Amino acid sequence: MKQYKAYCFDLDGTVYKGKDVIDTAVAYIHMLQARGIEPFYVTNNSSKTTAQIQETLRAFRIEAPATHIYSSAMATAQYVKHHYPNASVRVMGEDGIRNAAQTVGLQLVDGVEADVFVMGIDRQLTYTTLADACKTVQNGAAFVATNEDVKFPAEQYFLPGNGSLARLVQGVTGVEPTYIGKPSPVMLELIAETFGYDKSDMVMIGDNYDTDILSGIRFGIDTIHVNTGVTSTEAAYAKEQPPTMLVENMMVYAELEKE
Repeated sequence: MKQYKAYCFDLDGTVYKGKDVIDTAVAYIHMLQARGIEPFYVTNNSSKTTAQIQETLRAFRIEAPATHIYSSAMATAQYVKHHYPNASVRVMGEDGIRNAAQTVGLQLVDGVEADVFVMGIDRQLTYTTLADACKTVQNGAAFVATNEDVKFPAEQYFLPGNGSLARLVQGVTGVEPTYIGKPSPVMLELIAETFGYDKSDMVMIGDNYDTDILSGIRFGIDTIHVNTGVTSTEAAYAKEQPPTMLVENMMVYAELEKE
């Protein structure tokens, strides 16, 4: 079994499901920390700030440094800042994407005449919110979405993700958004560049083949699929490019490491 320097964990469906902790993932993370390895947390969730993600992890018995938390909100804000300097930006979303946009200094506006429309999940959205989103894009705004997750696991159910909402706006406007979160490898690229890792040092761990595993494959690093969330082991194995490893959960992986 290969030893890595950077273990990159998805959160929803991999470390927890809604308010339910996935104990096997937490146990493995504690094992890594005991070995002096601080994992990374790579999430498509754009609703929370880094501090809020830290609090969520703390509630599940994980102490995570802010420098090891990468969210689609942060990556999206950096993308817009780089590709659309001095643009006026309308943001749909919650604390995470709004805080990230302010942190990088985007010029935020409320009107439908913005140069860029950034779409993150908004669990308080109304029909008017979606209508204004469609108006903004039809007025010519560049359309950027934090992630393309159609659904995410929450306890025993699946709930609509940002991707399902972005597809609604695309269906109305005819404009396909630029997606920033997984399966885009942007967040993994940031980790490698910031910490100086070679791709051989890194592994992406997740439950969703179409986001977590594909992001690792597209970046060119090893991947571990866990059968605790969106994609079943059978479905992941049947893919044209299957994960490097498929395990029921991370403690099964820990047992394999001992062999």
